Amino acid sequence: MALKLRSQMPELEGASSWLNKEVAKKDLVGDKPTLIHFWSISCGLCKEAMPNVNEFRDQYKDKLNVIAVHMPRSEKDLNLEEIKKVAEEHEITQPIFVDDHHKLTDAFENEYVPAYYVFDEEGQLRHFQAGGGGMKMLTKRVNRVLGIKE
Repeated sequence: MALKLRSQMPELEGASSWLNKEVAKKDLVGDKPTLIHFWSISCGLCKEAMPNVNEFRDQYKDKLNVIAVHMPRSEKDLNLEEIKKVAEEHEITQPIFVDDHHKLTDAFENEYVPAYYVFDEEGQLRHFQAGGGGMKMLTKRVNRVLGIKE
């Protein structure tokens, strides 16, 4: 069970560390819509999807906040150096919330990687999807939240 649509974005707290830059919910809400994506270094699908996420981030950089959440699935996923290395290899330059203790994962009631949460600028959840495919759907939803006509 993930967050329900129209739920408020949880506070971004409980990170074991932040990579690239630390952000708080107050930095995101009231500014512009936000895409929060959960991934893991042990997740092949996440790595395959990363170029799409990066494309989003770059294409919409003035209109959309993009935040990555690293959700460990095993002990091996707790290696911060490895997370940094994979983030670099996959050009994840957006802020990364390293969620070693599943604090944010639990706040989102998230069970999946990759998983994508699109919040509008008021911080309300407008779209959720999980799994590897469906980038077209994600693009559509992001465009809708941004008010871009297809």
